[in-house]
Amino acid sequence: MTNPKERIDVMFNRPPRVKKWLSIIVVAFLVIWSFGYTGFSLADLMYGLPQMGELIKAMVPPSWSYFSVIWDPMLDTIRMAIVGTFIGAILSIPISLLCARNITTLLWLSWPMRLILNIVRTIPELLLAALFVAIIGIGQIPGVMVIVVLTVSIVSKLMYESLEGIEPGPLEAMTAVGSNKVTQITYGVVPQALPIYLSYVLYAFEINVRAAAVLGLVGAGGIGLFYDRTLGLFQYPQTAVIILLTLLIVILIDFISSRVRERLL
Repeated sequence: MTNPKERIDVMFNRPPRVKKWLSIIVVAFLVIWSFGYTGFSLADLMYGLPQMGELIKAMVPPSWSYFSVIWDPMLDTIRMAIVGTFIGAILSIPISLLCARNITTLLWLSWPMRLILNIVRTIPELLLAALFVAIIGIGQIPGVMVIVVLTVSIVSKLMYESLEGIEPGPLEAMTAVGSNKVTQITYGVVPQALPIYLSYVLYAFEINVRAAAVLGLVGAGGIGLFYDRTLGLFQYPQTAVIILLTLLIVILIDFISSRVRERLL
């Protein structure tokens, strides 16, 4: 027989059946309500499929000679992602430490930093790119700035949450012997957080390569400028070459970074 203490634990830890069904009803209502107000229709989707097929037919065969034209812009895109990720990763270190409540105990400092990160993450990359293009001008620098902001928002968010979950023992021991904050971070935080941090940076780099590929649509440099140009001039065979090259680069970077992350973790 189950002992009374176990029955009480099960009773209090198990969510009530009413709560479970209420949650299902709320979720179902939100889904149905959203479908109704967005006007999503499978019939419209099926109606548009033949047009999608016509677009794909217009891209075949790809204009392989266009490869020599877009290779340098694709390298520019990768360089933008590397530079932006590097700068953003460096800036993410102090921001993560300031946001982590087990490291920065001053709420008046950690909460504003978290609020800023939340605000930045709500701004779409293309909107940021348009703002930087308006401020700096057309070119690769606005693209790099967008990637810096994107990297900071991703790595800092993931990192400070990971920092709050590290083993507290080393920090407590060093606090007990009167070590300063720099020593605590160097010997109590860095050894635990470094592999996770490098993994997050690689993850951000994967995202940044994809983002950098479309930033040129608003004048932020890279291969996106050629997406805009070929689509605007209905040069679909050239667009197909850009898509295939971008897909190949992204798959290659994803493969390499995933292998590196596996070794780190």
